[in-house]
Amino acid sequence: MTPNKLVYKNLTRRRGRFIFTLLGIVIGMASFVAFMAMGGSLKAEIERESAALGANLVVTPKGSCAYEQVSILTGEQLPTTITAAEVATIRAIEGMQAIPYLAERSAINNRPVSVMGVLPIETKEFKGWQIAKGVYFPTDDAEGAVLGAVLAEQFELEPGDQVRVRGTMLPVLGVLEETSGKDDLTIFLSLPQAQQLYQQNDLVSYVAVRVDKLDEVDLYAMKIKAQVSLGVVSDKQMLNSVLGIVGTVNVTLQLIAAVAILAAAFGIVNTMLTATYERKREIGILQAMGAARSTIFRLFLLESAIYGLLGGFGGAVLGLAGSFFVAPYISQNAATSFVKGSQTSVDPMLLLGAVFFSTLIAMLSGLYPAWKAAKLSPVEAISYE
Repeated sequence: MTPNKLVYKNLTRRRGRFIFTLLGIVIGMASFVAFMAMGGSLKAEIERESAALGANLVVTPKGSCAYEQVSILTGEQLPTTITAAEVATIRAIEGMQAIPYLAERSAINNRPVSVMGVLPIETKEFKGWQIAKGVYFPTDDAEGAVLGAVLAEQFELEPGDQVRVRGTMLPVLGVLEETSGKDDLTIFLSLPQAQQLYQQNDLVSYVAVRVDKLDEVDLYAMKIKAQVSLGVVSDKQMLNSVLGIVGTVNVTLQLIAAVAILAAAFGIVNTMLTATYERKREIGILQAMGAARSTIFRLFLLESAIYGLLGGFGGAVLGLAGSFFVAPYISQNAATSFVKGSQTSVDPMLLLGAVFFSTLIAMLSGLYPAWKAAKLSPVEAISYE
């Protein structure tokens, strides 16, 4: 009997044990692949949202922390304490363009959506928006709503339809072209209308600032702080801060996956040790027939590797499929919205890496059982009952 046939026979002689051990590896690797697929694109998602903001500086309420900075990039509701007078003071500083935003929340069909009050004409130029359907706001105080492309598609809304915001039915004026950012999932209102609906009385959430001279960003930040008692953060500072906070989500996901893989590794050790004791007589016969200790060692190690190979492949497929279905249902909050919004893609290197990693872990787990099997003496092994 060839070594390959012998390995196959040994793996399938206890089919129940084989299946359950394999399932442990599959589930562990599926967790690893799913978490890595969802968390792997966090940095790219954050950088994309930061670039889409189009600002060199962001003026936030006094005392705001990094949590608010995450909310700015995700479109979450923010404290609204910046007054119209402070906005006017900031906009009066020469050499820069300042755009105020009012960030609020609403719901369509009991599903939460972002609502953003903007100065329509200036914000369109600031962000470079294009209209895909319908028309844009004709004036800065126009009534009605302009929708992000993905939101309009999700809720099957077209220009001329009605959308309820804060209990008020508003006509849909138009739909923006897709931006591949949070703007695609946002309802945009003119700033005066949003302030009226949400009773904010000339207050805004934050102000995005673009300076004329990029090498003088710090100088403009000091000018703003000298004029108003508000927080000012640069785009780079905000990006680093957000990456630091949201990065903990990725670390948490990896730790959970590591625990699942560790449990699967111990399952392999247990299975192979049990097989070693059950097959002592078989090992003795092989040694009596001239099989070297290294041959016995390789046979047991090969069995462990097959567990890892099959488990890694099955886990990679299951994990990737799970990430596609799970990500849209992750609870929306400042810590997880980047995972929710990121697009899971099929990364061949992730799949190959998962299979290789699973096989490596399985082989490491099988080293001790293989060593135990190989060091049995022929007399001890063949006389085992």
